[in-house]
Amino acid sequence: MSIAMLITMCLGFALSISIAVSIGLAALLGTWLSNVNMLLSVKEIYTAINKFPLAAIPFFILAGNIMESGGISRRLVEFAKSVVGGVQGGLSATCVLTCMIFAAVSGSSVATTFAIGSILVPALVRHGYPVNYAAALQATSAELGVVIPPSIPMIIFGVSAEVSIGELFIAGIGPGILIAGGLISFVLIYALIKGYGKQDGEGRLPLLTATRQAMFALFMPVIVLGGIYGGVFTPTEASVAAVFYALLVGMVVYREIGLKDLAPILRKSVISSSVILFIIANAGLFSYLITRAGVPDQIGEFLRANLGTPFMFLLGVNTALFFIGMFIETSAAIIVLAPILVPVAAGFGIDPVHLGVIVVVNLALGMITPPFGVNLFAACAVAKISVDQIILRLVPFVLVVLVCLMIITYIPPISLFLRDLMY
Repeated sequence: MSIAMLITMCLGFALSISIAVSIGLAALLGTWLSNVNMLLSVKEIYTAINKFPLAAIPFFILAGNIMESGGISRRLVEFAKSVVGGVQGGLSATCVLTCMIFAAVSGSSVATTFAIGSILVPALVRHGYPVNYAAALQATSAELGVVIPPSIPMIIFGVSAEVSIGELFIAGIGPGILIAGGLISFVLIYALIKGYGKQDGEGRLPLLTATRQAMFALFMPVIVLGGIYGGVFTPTEASVAAVFYALLVGMVVYREIGLKDLAPILRKSVISSSVILFIIANAGLFSYLITRAGVPDQIGEFLRANLGTPFMFLLGVNTALFFIGMFIETSAAIIVLAPILVPVAAGFGIDPVHLGVIVVVNLALGMITPPFGVNLFAACAVAKISVDQIILRLVPFVLVVLVCLMIITYIPPISLFLRDLMY
């Protein structure tokens, strides 16, 4: 039964059927083959999405879309440029830093790609960077959207593995800074070698002016994360606070959003949220059937028998997740794999929060690797180029993130230092 479900799901992916439908069809097949009562199947689908922390997903998506339409991205670009844009290659470093900041606003890598890429990709091209390099840089930098908190994949991992979302959020800060630092170092060195960006310092605003203009945008992560770790509200309540703050900034402070703009923003947010929750609902039933068949226990025994040390286990997990991320949507992969991996990791003495960060960073790589990298397609749409034009340019960026991933994997304090300090 389990093999038939997996084959059906993979066949759906291969035929370009949507992720949610592919998983749903596989789950329906599993329900029929295992003679599970359909009422029980409906109950499992409902249970999968009837979880309070999941309410944070549509609210963080809505907050990100409001901030995207409210002039926030433009002001963040000017702020980042004033900080790192004064050297050769500074505009490419600006891309990384802006994505890092906007990630702490939207929690979504795709939203970051469109919001920041629509401004910076044309700017990079005007400054002499090849368009495919600019698109590859944007796609990779936006990956920070799922590592820097608030992160939608981290919410999904926390719910699936019953791990504290607040701890996952704070554990993502160190790895996010490490990846951003690695990317900034690479693009600055690469610009010097290739001769790109010699005029990147032109048109920079003074730091004080740029900071004053972006002040309200920069304050949003402070409200969200400060509220969570200050005990003012939960991550779910923080997502609602983020929506109200985004509305206040967009409509009252910057006045770039009117009442007529709210309908398309809400529509876009509802569609994005529905896609994710539809995947979660179907993946919940799929996960239940797989668990009922004893697959997680069998996989756990196999991993314990063949990967006898924590080092080998983490290496095996990273290798598997790298390839899984290429073919399976991040949310679905987390829902299916988290309940399997967490108990096995606990047997090796690996902190589930540390494992959660490893899983999220690894699957984030899948967003920039073919054939199903969503950031890849988003960046190509912004740059108006085909996917085949960007592949070779992506290779060094993927290698940089892989090196950072290995450091995050085998030096746990990068993820856990702040968590241990605060909890």
